[in-house]
Amino acid sequence: MSSAEIRSCPVPADPDRRKSAPLAAKNVTPDQGALRVTSAVLGRAVMRSPESVQAGAGAESLHFENPEHAPVFFLDGAPHRRKRMTIAKFLTPKAVTTRHREIMERTTDDLLAAFKTRGEGRLEDISFELAVAVVSDILGLTNSPQPARAKRIERAVRTGTERRSKKWLARFLQPLRMAYFTAMFWWFDVRPAKNARLAAPQDDVISHLLSEKYSNKALLIECLTYGSAGMMTTREFIVMAAWYLFERPELRERYLASDPAAQLMILMEILRLEPVAAMLHRRVNAAMELPDGTSVPPGGLYAVDIRAVNTDEAIVGSCPFALDPDRAARQKENGRYMSFGDGAHNCPGWQVALHESRIFLDRLMRIPGVRLKREPDMGWNPGVQGYELRNVIIACDPA
Repeated sequence: MSSAEIRSCPVPADPDRRKSAPLAAKNVTPDQGALRVTSAVLGRAVMRSPESVQAGAGAESLHFENPEHAPVFFLDGAPHRRKRMTIAKFLTPKAVTTRHREIMERTTDDLLAAFKTRGEGRLEDISFELAVAVVSDILGLTNSPQPARAKRIERAVRTGTERRSKKWLARFLQPLRMAYFTAMFWWFDVRPAKNARLAAPQDDVISHLLSEKYSNKALLIECLTYGSAGMMTTREFIVMAAWYLFERPELRERYLASDPAAQLMILMEILRLEPVAAMLHRRVNAAMELPDGTSVPPGGLYAVDIRAVNTDEAIVGSCPFALDPDRAARQKENGRYMSFGDGAHNCPGWQVALHESRIFLDRLMRIPGVRLKREPDMGWNPGVQGYELRNVIIACDPA
């Protein structure tokens, strides 16, 4: 099936049919004082600058007793490079194929077997169970029952990313709720994993962090960071990609007929149009030249609009709002565009997220009679500046 049969680029118009576009237009907001970047050229320059440091999401207000023990998200410069190198072995393509693939496939098969027995299920719950299983295995969070662990992780991460309520009582209770759910996650999930690995270290992230003498607080923050970045966002993308495949029979047909590499290109093209994180902030400690010829002095704060950059014809070519799996090859791009960030702070687990999504969606779409029974309700998570898809009901023929 040709790209032209899948993409739809009307002439002369190329309407924006991205599912999350209206929601993002209302909610994506740069931090105060930030210059919004919509140009792909400038966006890449900001993200790739050696003088670019992490900003936004509280990065500039958090301080750690030992900076070396801060999560990689909050580090810059040499400490960031060292931390990336120490965790890289858990997230390499080789690690995906030789270690993580087994749990991706086993968990997918178990989850879909249960779905087929029931004949119906909530897709966001199924995909979250998968994401939790995969990231937990990488971290070493494996000494507590997974269903309960998934609920505790979601509650702890969600309370940390909720928008501040305008009502005084809710505003007063919010930090108490966050403290409670975080404590539950520590006591029932992180602490048992820590104790087990102190007794018998394993080949996982928690064992490595303990060998580096991480404090309990640093260990907990690391696990919460992975919970937010590796579990919550993967769930949203799996649901979004499934929505596209359910709605477009020709795309689903191509996906199921493709080899793994071609399937990944389809998923990355969906992610180009529907990035889970819509905006990333960076502070650049060097003067920057803007596309219009003006310059910004050192220390400028930039809000890189991922959705705008990913549809900039300067890098994606014509018909930027069309879903075209052959686009990246034609443009001589790797297909990631800015969906996983760029530069030193690009998402370290992007290959894990894509491969687990690919495996799950391939097996889901092959289930006899599988169908979308109820489309998602779309919401917005202000903490990650991204969409949320809920109440997605899928069904299949009786087993």
